[in-house]
Amino acid sequence: MLSLLPPINTSILMWFVRIHNNHDAVSEEKKYLNIFSLTALIIAAYLMIVIILENIFILQLPIRIFTFILLMMLLASLLCIAFKAHEKCASNSASESFLAEGSNLIAREDSSSNQRTMQQGENLNLFEAAKTVNFWILFVSMACGMGSGLATVNNMSQIGESLGYSTVETGSLVALYSIWNFLGRFGAGYVSDYFLHTRGWARPLFMVITLMIMSLGHVVIAYGLPGALYVGSILVGICYGSQWSLMPTITSEIFGVEHMGSIFNTISIASPAGSYIFSVRVVGYMYDKEASEEGNICLGTHCFMFPFLIMASATILGSLTALCLFLRTRRFYEQVVLRRIQNVL
Repeated sequence: MLSLLPPINTSILMWFVRIHNNHDAVSEEKKYLNIFSLTALIIAAYLMIVIILENIFILQLPIRIFTFILLMMLLASLLCIAFKAHEKCASNSASESFLAEGSNLIAREDSSSNQRTMQQGENLNLFEAAKTVNFWILFVSMACGMGSGLATVNNMSQIGESLGYSTVETGSLVALYSIWNFLGRFGAGYVSDYFLHTRGWARPLFMVITLMIMSLGHVVIAYGLPGALYVGSILVGICYGSQWSLMPTITSEIFGVEHMGSIFNTISIASPAGSYIFSVRVVGYMYDKEASEEGNICLGTHCFMFPFLIMASATILGSLTALCLFLRTRRFYEQVVLRRIQNVL
């Protein structure tokens, strides 16, 4: 199911993807996207409450059925929003085609006046992008951030066992990690968009901030104080999700959208590569070494302290490389990206 559902889901829904070129359609769909976002936040909050309640109480079968039905109703509400948006767009299709022609003329005029400036950062193919320093800076930052984040969730069960957490508690932590992951993806996108539009702050700056916070989360887990795994998993989960929101957008802004698919997926290789290094060669190796001295089971903070301090150092390195990317692209964001946004608005 896990291997078949994503490609089946994509194959079914890809026919509904459309491109809108006029300003009215963008503003209209923004309203529905905001409703989608609000509903998604409500679903995330609902799931978080249910998971916490299951961790505290033993829910009877009728209550479980009720919570499941309520969850299905919340998910179905997203379909209602989509159908309503589709009906609204269908009623305005005639005016959209007329306005699209005018917007295309304006876009051609803007592109001709700014063509020389745009060529500095738009529409590089994979091989051209791989020859730039910015590509490898972004790759290293993602390897440090995404790799250490995956290593954390992959070893959550063993970490909880070594720190004395019950099986139910560690299971809840893994489930809640997915919610923090979602909140990081949603929040980083919203916050970075807001400050880019209002203050002109380059998006790599938020990668610097989130990687530094992730480093703090690794340190919290490393010292294993009471409740540290809860706090640390929240920090790491949110910041891990932030990377998946920031990296694709930064990729499209720096290297262009024409070959974004190939460039984005190549940079995404940093995630499994970093996960292998941190999860297998660092956390797994050091845990096995400690456990071999205690009968194949390691209990105490010393089991994961040193590996998580290593990952904290790695995320600091990733934050410093992201800082280099911010300094290198700050002028580009001021001269190209902000101008592009102003032309769209």
